Amino acid sequence: METEARDGVTVIGFDHPPVNALDLALLDDVVATMRRVDGPVVITGKGKCFSAGVDLPALIGGGPEYTDRFITALSAAFLAVFDHPAPVVAAINGHAIAGGCVFAMCADIRLMSAGTIGLTELAVGVPFPVAALEICRSAMGTSVTRAALQANTIDVDSAAARGWVDLVVPAAELTAEAVAIARRLGEYSPAAYAATKEQLHRPAHEAIAAGAEVDTKTRAGWLAEDTRGRITAFVKAFGRDHR
Repeated sequence: METEARDGVTVIGFDHPPVNALDLALLDDVVATMRRVDGPVVITGKGKCFSAGVDLPALIGGGPEYTDRFITALSAAFLAVFDHPAPVVAAINGHAIAGGCVFAMCADIRLMSAGTIGLTELAVGVPFPVAALEICRSAMGTSVTRAALQANTIDVDSAAARGWVDLVVPAAELTAEAVAIARRLGEYSPAAYAATKEQLHRPAHEAIAAGAEVDTKTRAGWLAEDTRGRITAFVKAFGRDHR
């Protein structure tokens, strides 16, 4: 993760070229970074993508132990962004696919300039961790069903029409606009803002807390040989940078 202070806002960028795919090291860095920052945050991606989702070759190469650790880290990283008590604005500068889309949904406000966005986990053959789906349900509302089960991506204008993003912004203005919004939101009482977020997120957290049995099944699904075979076939068909 790359961090930069701008006008009282911390801009945090996924920095894992070429498409900011999520591996274990990046997820651990997300958690560490979010724990040490205070105040308003903008999350974005370095380069051409916001994040293209899980680094599938790393998952295959790491074996079952890596996958097991990865699943735990994935939910922890989502929640580290979702639960940040201060304003979080996503500056979606390119494709936000699968886990990348979930990270976008972790934010309070979403701006997007380019690329596509969607939940493609079923296309790969992996089930959703409870935290991921409940965070998306919180942000997407009833459209989460179509997003999760159709497992495709949509363009910027379609995402705005569905309410997945709050504002479509030209690429040249994206980060500056996101910083300005985060700074304005940060002018509210920090305690009141944090309390309001906590209330808004309560249904998601209650569902996550009640989902331990589902998460156990999800973990088993990710570790299953059939799933590993599907992921391997997907990578062979589309390559590391298919997104």
